[in-house]
Amino acid sequence: MTVLQQIATAKSVVIVGASADSRALGGFVLANLTAFGYGGAVHLVSRSSAQINGKACVDQIAKLPLGIDLAVLAIPEAGVLDAITQLGERQCHAAVLFASGYAETGEDGLERQRVLQAAAKNAGIRVIGPNCMGFTNFSTKLALTFEPLSESYFEAANQLAPSGIAVIAQSGAMAAGLRDALLGRGLLPQMVFSTGNEVDIQVEDAIEHSLADDNIRVVCVYAEQIRSPQRFLQLAQEAVKRSKPITLLMPGKSARAAAAAASHTGALAGDHAVASALLRAHAVALVDSLDELIDTTAILARYPAPPIGGVAFMTGSGAVKNIALDMADSVGLPLPELQAKTVNQLRDKLPSFAVAENPLDYTTIGFRQPGLIGEIVHTMLSDMGVSSLVLAIPAGPVMAQRDKADHILPALAAAIKPVVLIINGDDGPIEPFFIEAIRASRVPFFRSTDRALRALGCVCAYAQATQALRQRGQATKQHAVLIALPEPVKPLVKGIHPEYAGKAWFKALDLSVPAGFLAQNTSEALLIAKQIGYPVVIKAQASALPHKSEAGGVIVNVKDEDALIIAWQKLHDNVASFAKANGMQLQLDGVLVEAMGTQGLELVVGAKRDVAWGPVMMVGLGGVWIEALHDVRLFAPTLTEDEIISELHQLKAAAVLRGMRGQSAVDFRAIAQVVKCLAEQMLVNEDLMEIDVNPLIVYPVSISANSKSSVLALDALISVKS
Repeated sequence: MTVLQQIATAKSVVIVGASADSRALGGFVLANLTAFGYGGAVHLVSRSSAQINGKACVDQIAKLPLGIDLAVLAIPEAGVLDAITQLGERQCHAAVLFASGYAETGEDGLERQRVLQAAAKNAGIRVIGPNCMGFTNFSTKLALTFEPLSESYFEAANQLAPSGIAVIAQSGAMAAGLRDALLGRGLLPQMVFSTGNEVDIQVEDAIEHSLADDNIRVVCVYAEQIRSPQRFLQLAQEAVKRSKPITLLMPGKSARAAAAAASHTGALAGDHAVASALLRAHAVALVDSLDELIDTTAILARYPAPPIGGVAFMTGSGAVKNIALDMADSVGLPLPELQAKTVNQLRDKLPSFAVAENPLDYTTIGFRQPGLIGEIVHTMLSDMGVSSLVLAIPAGPVMAQRDKADHILPALAAAIKPVVLIINGDDGPIEPFFIEAIRASRVPFFRSTDRALRALGCVCAYAQATQALRQRGQATKQHAVLIALPEPVKPLVKGIHPEYAGKAWFKALDLSVPAGFLAQNTSEALLIAKQIGYPVVIKAQASALPHKSEAGGVIVNVKDEDALIIAWQKLHDNVASFAKANGMQLQLDGVLVEAMGTQGLELVVGAKRDVAWGPVMMVGLGGVWIEALHDVRLFAPTLTEDEIISELHQLKAAAVLRGMRGQSAVDFRAIAQVVKCLAEQMLVNEDLMEIDVNPLIVYPVSISANSKSSVLALDALISVKS
């Protein structure tokens, strides 16, 4: 049994700081436990009251019985350390800490948190918090939060069947907000858990508990920092095996958001882009907004294993149809053409002026034949190319709402494939009987076409990522010998490698680089240039000079011997001036003399080993364009060649790669092979910290898809762990 299983099923609880004051934190906790009908033993520690609501109190922790399962510390930070020590002496198993004043306040608070962590470990007590709002377990009626829960909330909790959703958030206010948003949709979360500063128990512990709980179907997470990235990724893989989606909102894209997260929960800002790429590759349903988190969770709670494929959209409004077309395109939601059989069946049902297509505007037939809409729903869902369906309708007058409840909802509720119902009109009134019928149907329900389609886009992306992750795992198991990763080709030195060493490593990997050699003097340079042929480029080589161009250490298009002699001197003068201006003691390893590369499209291919998250790959437009446009894709090193090609097609400049204005398309397969080769090295050689190929020259598709002549690495930066 995990620690959270023990906590979530606690048979005895003590409130330290219990109070008769209805507005005190301890008073709220006691009121919540009472209102929720918790059946376990409740003990109270209060210095000011001998009894609260008829329940006896003790004035100190030392008077408590031994072995209480869980303590709630509703006391200020100044008293926490003593309370933890005393609870340890009473053999208490775990504690929830509400107090703030720790890592979220800065360095002094961080030190207090370290002391608290050591004290809890010494006392043998597992800790939730500090700076948290506690948790609620609806299965065991355990409501250990200082948030004053309303009577209507408990009424809703008693009336609704559990939805199978676990809500986990580092922010207590966010945990409560997500819970209320889901309750507003008639979805009762199974568990709501606030982890706060995570001095001990983390988001990952709550996810592990949720995956092991048979009552939980989807895990909804808000995390300002993932403190154990590798464990999180392992849990994500386990979630896929169990068909339990993890939806995640992780702020921190902007510098200001990252700084706010640090001040909020004591989080240290990480590389958001790297984390996002790897989370998506592990089939975490990563969303960009709070609305998407709520909406995506609501759909996946009903359909935790959504199928791969396109979406059918139905409406009785041409305007809504046009909006759906634009929205679907912007969120990457596929709207496939209907099969001929489906089109023919629709033509038999639709008026002659309606077009049988996807999206479908079925016009006004619902007014006279409401049952026909349900038949059209069945027809659309029977199409083999349709994996899910969205129906967008107005509420209409009472008679129309009754028709929709009687004819449309049963068709949607009976669907095996995922369906979504939209009733446009924002907060416009809907009759109570219709709302009740919608909730009883368990069909995901929205008042906004935009929100519904954005959420469905997230669901489709999750389904695709899940399928890809499973296929990669199956391929590895079935063909382990055939696709075994190569032995690492290890660079010879630690630290940053100069270009010539990086290119020697590339040659060992069978990657194409320009012809060239390292020269120590002018005579050697002239011999090399004569051997490889003019024009040539010369480049200063030193580990301390990774960006040679900034130092004037690159001279291109050297056309003959006289020009080479002049260029050699100029290069050394430039580098010497740069070193002097920057206070550097710079000794060159030599000068790389290379053949000039043939003009082609410049890409950048890179790899980085994040200290926390591990290796990630990057590809995008190269040269100066990477700084000007920032058009890059980040992805996991485990992707297949086909998946890498798919990433290339998602670049903003993908049209350039595919060929524009008479230009031929570049060799996508050759690019993917380079990326895959470097990715394999990042996986098998843990000393590799960074690889940067900028530019990688890419040429049009050649006769052979595997032709080495399709790509050429003009530069190489390799960094190895020191």
